Amino acid sequence: MNLDQLRYIVLLAEELHFARAASRLGLQQPRLSQQVRKLEDELGVLLFERTTREVHITSAGKGFVAEARRVLHHAERAKRIARQTGRGEVGQLSLGFVGSASHELLPRLLRRFRQGYPGVKLQLREMASSQQIVELLAGRLDIGILHGPDGGVGHPELAAQEISRDRLVAALSRRHPQAYRDPLPIASLAEDAFVLFPRRLGPSLHDQIMHLTRSAGYEPQVTQEAVHMHTIIGLVAADIGVSIVPGAMASLRRSDVVFRPLTPQSHSIALHLAWRRGETSPVVRNFRNLNAPRT
Repeated sequence: MNLDQLRYIVLLAEELHFARAASRLGLQQPRLSQQVRKLEDELGVLLFERTTREVHITSAGKGFVAEARRVLHHAERAKRIARQTGRGEVGQLSLGFVGSASHELLPRLLRRFRQGYPGVKLQLREMASSQQIVELLAGRLDIGILHGPDGGVGHPELAAQEISRDRLVAALSRRHPQAYRDPLPIASLAEDAFVLFPRRLGPSLHDQIMHLTRSAGYEPQVTQEAVHMHTIIGLVAADIGVSIVPGAMASLRRSDVVFRPLTPQSHSIALHLAWRRGETSPVVRNFRNLNAPRT
């Protein structure tokens, strides 16, 4: 028994006429008759009663046709899903991202991807850059959006493409004595307490912040560490200290925190898409291609 035989039986049940059914199938009538008899012999029951003038479907035939239709429907669905999966149109994508990407960049990327591939289920996980690298290498993330050094993410098993650049800015409580200064000299924060994230969570971004302050002649007094950018901004609002954060955080538009460009102007920082080298997933390929820089 095969799918072609199931189609023959279903069409014959619809037409109850061998010549018409054969015509619809693109077969010669003797070929159709032979296939029907072959299947009946295999089943050991008659599916159709034939006379020289008429064809009638038997009770066994009715039961068989009902199941055959379901089988054919599932077979077509299986083919459709296989093709869609091969094209990356369905499936799942596990995506990691740093907090500073969540305000403008991530929504833009996700809107574009959902418009192109609505059948892909997204699993979104906010985590630090270093955690994303661990999860990517372990196969628990498919794509990461993270801070990395220019030209990559610093690991030989991962590939990357730059998707965004941003400037570092100062974050200060609106009550801070220097909140009015725009731009703000980086040297003017030398005596302030700082709120930063632990270096192990984002070495590249942390090192760039340290480079800024050291270039201004001081080592920042880090009195409080926090894991997430939102927490850092909340602590700044509570007058725990000042911070230096990616400029994208200014889109929070909090009434109790101001974001000031720095002088001398900071180097831009890069956000990368990162994935495992040799990754063959069509879904990952589609996300990368959709967000590749335009040339």
